[in-house]
Amino acid sequence: MPEEALSPIPALLAGADVLVCCGSGGVGKTTTAAALGLEAARHGRRAVVVTIDPAKRLADALGVPGGLGNDPVRIPTGAVDGAGELWALMLDTATTFDGLVTANAADEAQAERILANRFYRNVAGSLSGTQEYMAAERLHALHSDPRFDLVIVDTPPTRNALDFLDAPGTLARFIDHPLFRLMMMPTRRGLKVLNIATQPVLKTIGKVVGGDVVADAVAFFQAFAGMETGFRHRADEVITLLHGPRTRYLLVASPRADTVGEARFFAGRLQEKELAVAAVVVNRCTPDFGAPPARRPRGTAAAALHDNLAELHATAEVERAHVGTLLGDTAIADGTPTVFVPTLPSDVHTLDGLAAIRGFLHDGPSR
Repeated sequence: MPEEALSPIPALLAGADVLVCCGSGGVGKTTTAAALGLEAARHGRRAVVVTIDPAKRLADALGVPGGLGNDPVRIPTGAVDGAGELWALMLDTATTFDGLVTANAADEAQAERILANRFYRNVAGSLSGTQEYMAAERLHALHSDPRFDLVIVDTPPTRNALDFLDAPGTLARFIDHPLFRLMMMPTRRGLKVLNIATQPVLKTIGKVVGGDVVADAVAFFQAFAGMETGFRHRADEVITLLHGPRTRYLLVASPRADTVGEARFFAGRLQEKELAVAAVVVNRCTPDFGAPPARRPRGTAAAALHDNLAELHATAEVERAHVGTLLGDTAIADGTPTVFVPTLPSDVHTLDGLAAIRGFLHDGPSR
C-alpha cells in the first residue's frame, strides 16, 4: 500500500527538505515538531529539529535532561528501521551571529575586530530583527549540513513567529539602503574613526547617544567593509530556500476558539507571502464516542456514564465547529490534509510519550 494511503503526514515528510511548524503558544507545536522528527527518523530520514523558542519545551519533549544548545545533539531513538537519525538544537542568537561573521570575514583579523567591537557586542543579541534573521541563517546552515536531509523548525509561540520569513529581505534592503552606504563611505575613502566622529551629522548624533557609541559604531562598519556582499548573497539564498518547492509549512492548532483564531492569523500571514499551508495538525481534541441514548438510564452508575458520554459528545461537537471555521478559511486550500490528535492523560516528557504522538500523526484520522 502506498504511504500516502496510510496518512498525509508520512507523505508530507517524504516530500520535504524543510518543514516549518507554526501556530500560537500552548497548542503543542513543540511536541508536534519533535514527534514529526521521530516519525521522519522512523522512515529513514536524518532529521534535525531546531526550536527558536527560548523555553526548554523541546528538550523536555525529547527527554534531554541537560537541555539543548546551538549545536545539534543526536537523540537516541531506540530501534529505528534503516539509517534514520533524530537530532535537535535550540537557537542561540549571539553564537549564530558570531559564526556568520567568522564565515564571511576576509581573514581572522577582520573577524576578531568585529567580534571584539563594543557596538557589535551590544547589538548582536538585542537589535530588533536579529533573532529572526539568525533563525533564518541557522535554518540555511542546517539545510546545507550533509548530516541532515530534513530540517524541522519549531517557531516561537508569538504572533511574530513568522517574522523570520521577512528577516532576510529586511537585511537585503538594509544593505542596499543609502544610510548603510553612508556609514560604509568612510571605509571606502580610507578615513579614520576620529575624523568621522567629528563630521557634522555624526557629531550631532554623538551629542544624543554619546561620542563613544558613535565611534564604536563607525569602527564596526569600518571592520565590516567587504563583508556586505557575502551577507547579501546569503540573505538571497535564505529567501530562495524559504520559498522553495521542498519547504513546507505545517499549521498546528487546538480546537478552541482563541487558538483557532490565531491559527487563521498564521494561515493569512503565509498566504500574504504566497506560501501555502501544506497540512494542519489539531492537537488535544476531545474524543467523541457518539451521541448517548435518548433515554437516560436509571441507576447511579449507568446515569453517570450516560451524562459523561453526553458531555464528551457535546464538547466534541463544539470543537468540530471551531475547527470547521479554520478549515473553511480562504487561506487554507480545500482538501488540505488535517490530522486530529486526541488529548493525552499527561504532558510528554519522554520518547515513549513522544512515540504515542507520532503514532497519532502517522495513523490519525484526517480530513
